[in-house]
Amino acid sequence: MSQQDNPDTQMKWMIYGANGYTGELIARDAVKRGLRPVLAGRSRDKVEVLARELGLEARVFGLDDEARLLAQIKGHGLVLHCAGPFSATAAPMMEACLRANAHYLDITGEIAVFEHAQSLHERARAAGVVICPGVGFDVVPTDCVAAALKNALPDATHLALGFDSRSSFSPGTAKTSIEGMAQGGKVRRDGKIVSVPLAYRVRRIDFGAGEKLAMTIPWGDVSTAYHTTGIANIEVFIPGSAAMIRGARFANLIRPLLGLSFVQRLLKARIGKTVVGPDEEKRADQGTYVWGEARNARGDRKVARVHTANVYSLTIYAALAVVDNLLRMRPTGGAYTPARLLGADLVTHLPGSGDLKVE
Repeated sequence: MSQQDNPDTQMKWMIYGANGYTGELIARDAVKRGLRPVLAGRSRDKVEVLARELGLEARVFGLDDEARLLAQIKGHGLVLHCAGPFSATAAPMMEACLRANAHYLDITGEIAVFEHAQSLHERARAAGVVICPGVGFDVVPTDCVAAALKNALPDATHLALGFDSRSSFSPGTAKTSIEGMAQGGKVRRDGKIVSVPLAYRVRRIDFGAGEKLAMTIPWGDVSTAYHTTGIANIEVFIPGSAAMIRGARFANLIRPLLGLSFVQRLLKARIGKTVVGPDEEKRADQGTYVWGEARNARGDRKVARVHTANVYSLTIYAALAVVDNLLRMRPTGGAYTPARLLGADLVTHLPGSGDLKVE
């Protein structure tokens, strides 16, 4: 009998940010699977209403009071953190999890969060705690592609990753994107993360549905793919029309304005009033093509592709797959990437995913 089948033996675990768009989707799917997470967040009305509907325990607390945060996390074996912006929320939650001996997972795509997680590796190993940010669309499919390419071309020196998705943004993702625009582009060069302009590099790529114009973006794999593969030069691409590329390059000129706190507040307030995450019907029609290319010093080249479910469904499936693993297994503590924790084939086991093909 699995832990899902027997709630009495199940590790107590928490979804923090269950009141948000993605956190609620994960909570609902968890219950369908027979899991019983504690639902937590900062909004009493939203968290308690959802918990009552699903028949789950609710807890309401913020992250600014360290003692209260630690008291709320103690007694849980795992926290799935879904409350962004992770640039502000991840570090205090990671610290609380380390002190409470609770595994930490999140659904961030933010480079700085991944790098902070890696800096905690020794503490996590000593505590027997798994810290694994990015267990959603950011960065499970691309991380698996990176690992598969490293296996196919062990001496690769350059790695390019990317995805072609029609998924629309949730409010939280849109707000994170606004923060990212102010910080500009990022690539990894000779093992170090360096700042570059938005749309720093443009090329044509067949992500899986025909060749398209594409541009670089500051995606989380600039951090995680290096820790998964050790490849020193990494770029991440998405498709972009000529107009989109011009817009990104124009944004480089106004980046100082985008970084001003009052501009960020105005833009995020606007998003909060106007952006709504896609409904179930839209999600069902928004599959994603994921692509990667590895090259070595001799000029050898390998290309990998996998087709997955839409961004949000994949996030649900991937996050709960990692939760399920940690509820059942006892891996060595430390800071992980998804592919290092569960292997390059993780993505292929998720509903809606095809085979990961390397050519």
